[in-house]
Amino acid sequence: MAKYSPKASEKVGKAMHEMKEGTLKSGSGKKVTNRQQAVAIGLSEARRAGAKAPKQSGSAR
Repeated sequence: MAKYSPKASEKVGKAMHEMKEGTLKSGSGKKVTNRQQAVAIGLSEARRAGAKAPKQSGSAR
């Protein structure tokens, strides 16, 4: 299993918190209600910030 950096875990945690509050939005501007989508957004933000996070899998694209 891939090892995540503390920074990546922080970003995913923040995205999950926003989803539970109802403030997390997807790229199209719609509210995110799916847990997996929130994790994907958090990992994407972590990658963009340069944190150690696994590459995107083919099925998540």
